[in-house]
Amino acid sequence: MIPEIEKLLNEQIKYEAKASAQYLSMASWADTRGYNGVADFFYKQSEEERVHMIKLVKFINERSGTASIPAIEKPRDDFKSLMELFETFLKSEEFVTAKINNVIYECLQLKDYNVHNFMQWYVAEQLEEEAVARTLLDKLKIIGDDKSGHYLFDRDINTFQVAEEGK
Repeated sequence: MIPEIEKLLNEQIKYEAKASAQYLSMASWADTRGYNGVADFFYKQSEEERVHMIKLVKFINERSGTASIPAIEKPRDDFKSLMELFETFLKSEEFVTAKINNVIYECLQLKDYNVHNFMQWYVAEQLEEEAVARTLLDKLKIIGDDKSGHYLFDRDINTFQVAEEGK
């Protein structure tokens, strides 16, 4: 494995781990405020990011590299509203997308087409993740501060997630 690419993939492991921990923290925040649907949504998101991380670990190791399991800092847990929670979700997904795009760019520069092909799965995954985050944030903008709207959003969020995954 090209050392520069191995380094980038190990950094990507950290970004996926950080996202997993952040979404777990967000799930806990929602859980303690009675947003059971939102909590379930973020518990699932946390697990999905963990799966992304493990996929990278296995790929690096299978290609004769050495995956590095990172220490991560405590995730944020001080959200003021559902809106802020989902703004954080979108920013996190946009950050991960930018980092994946950087890996892709470097793969092309160094002509590492095997890693480039592997990373295409992440590109497709990020398109979906950002679309979900934007759509949910748009729905919250429509709802505003309406408590009954928050109740319906919380109730329906996981049916929306299942519908998006089926596309």
